[in-house]
Amino acid sequence: MHNSRKSELQDLVTKCGVELSSLHILNIALTHPTYVFENRNQAQENNQRLEFLGDAVLGMVVAEHLYESYPDLPEGELTKMRAAVVCEPTLAKNAKKIDLGKFLLLGKGEEMTGGRNRASNLADAFEAIIGAFYLDAGFETAKRFILTQLHDDILKASKGIYSDFKTMLQEKIQKLYSDNVNYKIISETGPDHNKTFEAGVFFKGKLLAKGKGSNKKEAEQKAAEIALGNFSED
Repeated sequence: MHNSRKSELQDLVTKCGVELSSLHILNIALTHPTYVFENRNQAQENNQRLEFLGDAVLGMVVAEHLYESYPDLPEGELTKMRAAVVCEPTLAKNAKKIDLGKFLLLGKGEEMTGGRNRASNLADAFEAIIGAFYLDAGFETAKRFILTQLHDDILKASKGIYSDFKTMLQEKIQKLYSDNVNYKIISETGPDHNKTFEAGVFFKGKLLAKGKGSNKKEAEQKAAEIALGNFSED
């Protein structure tokens, strides 16, 4: 591993608030399958096995935390909360918080088609680094990282915010007005492999809010989230 790569990974370790005995396993956690396919002489292992492990650790930590923190909630509610916290959009969002995308090793094709910002890649890498933290530094380190990173999302889930923002906004509108909102992409900026989309959410022709994202769905979700925050039943 080149010194420049070691320096990059050490920056990530510091940002994550963990201590590792070796950066090798973290490097694997950030290695996309396309990179291994295109660079067999440099990389022999991708992050899929660590993703598998990290997914299990993540599920266990969140389930244990919810069980202990909300003793009065039935199994069904705890299941909904866990699903809201460990879903792809939530994991991808938290991966972006620590700029995980810039540390990924990607194949050229994946790089050119926006793979560094793709939600599935970010969520997978987030789970993979959890697996790496678990193997290198132990369960308590992985647990501390998970609960720190997902703290806000767990709080949201505890308030009954289980579904996505578009669904929540639609349900609120239909309850009050028996009508629908609709979405429109207002603008697209940036190169084809790294576009930023701006979406607007409209009700009866009136713009309720605008939101930006790295893809159309993300932009629409952000617009719905902002609309919900501004919403007044009056």
